[in-house]
Amino acid sequence: MIEQQPSVPAAPETKGRSMISALVLTVGPLLLLAGVIVAFLNTSAGLGFSLPVPVEKLDFEHVQVVPDGFRLTVRNAGQDPVTIAQVAVDDAYWHATIEPSPTLARLGQAAVIINYPWVEGDAHRIDLLTASGLKFEAVVPVAFESPRPTAQSLWGYTLIGIFVGIIPVFLGLMWFPALRKLNRTWLNFLLSLTMGLLIFLGVDATSEALELSAQVPGPFQGIGLVTIGGVVTFLLLETITQRQTRARRSEAAGRLTLAYMIALGIGLHNLGEGLAIGAAYVVGEASLGTFLVVGFIIQNITEGLAIIAPVLRDRPGFKHLILMGMLGGAPAILGAWIGGFSYSPVAATLFLAIGAGAVFEVAYEIARLMRADKLLASPLVNLGGITAGLLLMYITGIFVK
Repeated sequence: MIEQQPSVPAAPETKGRSMISALVLTVGPLLLLAGVIVAFLNTSAGLGFSLPVPVEKLDFEHVQVVPDGFRLTVRNAGQDPVTIAQVAVDDAYWHATIEPSPTLARLGQAAVIINYPWVEGDAHRIDLLTASGLKFEAVVPVAFESPRPTAQSLWGYTLIGIFVGIIPVFLGLMWFPALRKLNRTWLNFLLSLTMGLLIFLGVDATSEALELSAQVPGPFQGIGLVTIGGVVTFLLLETITQRQTRARRSEAAGRLTLAYMIALGIGLHNLGEGLAIGAAYVVGEASLGTFLVVGFIIQNITEGLAIIAPVLRDRPGFKHLILMGMLGGAPAILGAWIGGFSYSPVAATLFLAIGAGAVFEVAYEIARLMRADKLLASPLVNLGGITAGLLLMYITGIFVK
């Protein structure tokens, strides 16, 4: 019989040498990489290429029409410092105050304040000329005093959010008593229709986020914001759902959780809708803002239908219906506030991406629920429901686009 020798713990000096060796092997490649970068910057690979003038880029993050002129928020999106040397309005040079300084470091921000007798309803062009002679242009399509955070304007944007988000979502929830009488086949169809609605909303939000990402200053990487916002939101909600799935006590509790997740995903999407409406009003495009409000009211009634679909066989209670309706509709108010008072392409792109990720995750959860309940065994019903959901969103979207 062979006796097993007891393991001998490593000596402290042996452990120390092992840690030093691991540290060297880890940090060594990074130090070599830094050396390669320094060598390239000093030699330019022997090409000796240099730009005759600095590469400059100014992005207009916010253009406000104030009672005595214009207020522009600009950011240096280039690699080199930029100095704003002159300001012109409608092809005439004009005095301007630049705070905190006319020279902007990389990613630096400044406010350009111009006292100018603008004409309501007219279009105005503002040019910023840098010290190197480059010109950057901003256009006010319709001169209209930008909303300021007053009690009246705050209430106005709140009403817009109520009209766009809360009212249509709750109108959709009012179908709950009638839809509870559906048999299993129609329940399957309704859940498939909900999947179609959510898939359409997700694709639409992704498309809008990608379109808006073109307005994001280059260093902030609009496509990167879309990717991070969508993927991280999807994975975060998936993690939360899995934890709740393990902790839930019944299938009914799981369906109620899914209904809340749908409401959350729709709420994040409605936040993006509020942003679009608030931004339309802030630049004076009141007709576009009104058109968007009416269109979203028509389209969003289907969102209440999507929220109640998973719990039609249950009795969730009036309190849960109220909470889900507020979760799905109230974010439109926050979106209208942000879009109206402090619109930012960076924030808008990120919010739209978050909404898209949330909606896609909820659509995935519905598919998983239907698979668990063996509701995916009717492919024709599923095809009809998803197609109906897509067409319903497409047709109601005609009133928005």
